[in-house]
Amino acid sequence: MSEELEHGEWRTIDELARASGVTVRNIRAYQARGLLPPPQVQARTGYYGPGHEARLELIKDLQDEGVKLDTIKKLLDTTGGSTEQVVHFIRTVRGLFGSEQRQIVSLAELIERFQATDTAILKRGQKMGLLRELGDDQYEEVSPRLMSAAADLTGLGIPIERSLDVVEQMRKHADGIAKTYVDLFLGEIWQPFDASGRPSDQWPRVYETIEALRRISGEAMLAVLELAVSERLDVTFGRDIARNVKTYSAPAPDGADT
Repeated sequence: MSEELEHGEWRTIDELARASGVTVRNIRAYQARGLLPPPQVQARTGYYGPGHEARLELIKDLQDEGVKLDTIKKLLDTTGGSTEQVVHFIRTVRGLFGSEQRQIVSLAELIERFQATDTAILKRGQKMGLLRELGDDQYEEVSPRLMSAAADLTGLGIPIERSLDVVEQMRKHADGIAKTYVDLFLGEIWQPFDASGRPSDQWPRVYETIEALRRISGEAMLAVLELAVSERLDVTFGRDIARNVKTYSAPAPDGADT
């Protein structure tokens, strides 16, 4: 057995299953799908190290948040996720862009807040990824800020169905913006860093860049939204004013040609 395996940090698949809370069957399934690296084999026995356990914890966390296995694999493949440091990197990135504290609410509270007459609206909230059913009439708000915004719109007299329409449309547009920023980071920051062998002294700079990108993206998003709304209002009201002028033009003076 190699010196690395003699340190006691390596486990058999049964030991890994007990330590991680992931079944042996699922561990093998993750390996088959390329989510988990193969073990180191000694005397026909596979041994799993700290990197395997960290990867399993990450997979569990992402699945708990509703991320599908295919998406998790793409995320790991994109970052070349084969080390504990990369797993930590992915956790950090998701923490920066998903730091909102989730809340547990009851079915009765949701119905009252959104003035819902049935649970169909809650089903839509689940489908949109805003709510997660926990059982016993309990729900988890995945994004309390979005749910609060929808409730505020309802408080203004706007039907909840229309409020969710707005949130759904904004989410679709936000997905495109998110892709733009992620592609920017991958192409200009991560890929050169990865190609250089991920030097250890450059990791702090990568994290600083991520934090700066989060700040810049938020400021730019708000600025673009304000500009777009301003221009849209000018166009919309200008068109309505022109239409009203034509519709309600002043009557011609008596005796004047019409």
